Amino acid sequence: MAISYTVQVDGDTLYVKTQGSDDNVEEVVQYGLAIIQAAQAAGCRHVLCDELALTYRLGTFDTFTVAETLSRHAPHVARVAIVCNPRYLPDAEFWETVAVNRGLTVRVFSQRTSAEAWLAAAQ
Repeated sequence: MAISYTVQVDGDTLYVKTQGSDDNVEEVVQYGLAIIQAAQAAGCRHVLCDELALTYRLGTFDTFTVAETLSRHAPHVARVAIVCNPRYLPDAEFWETVAVNRGLTVRVFSQRTSAEAWLAAAQ
């Protein structure tokens, strides 16, 4: 099942709820670019991606490629929190490391409350 998601704006935060699976690099990049565009269009400085219902299938090299590609397109002013299923946390943390090393302010969490607290601390 491909990636599907909904977005909602509340103040300066874009909330994204995602489900399905990340079957290929191109689809994941398009998903990431759509979130970047939605945040920019709404003037949001914070993004919370709830990916608890998303199955991560990309391998290490593809995960690196996605993080590197999105880092080139993402503005460096937004703060992004990604909440993922705990079983995918090692993959998500690798993605985080690649993105942070390229200037993004992003963190991954396995609990939504932790992600919300991290975003709130920046306001």
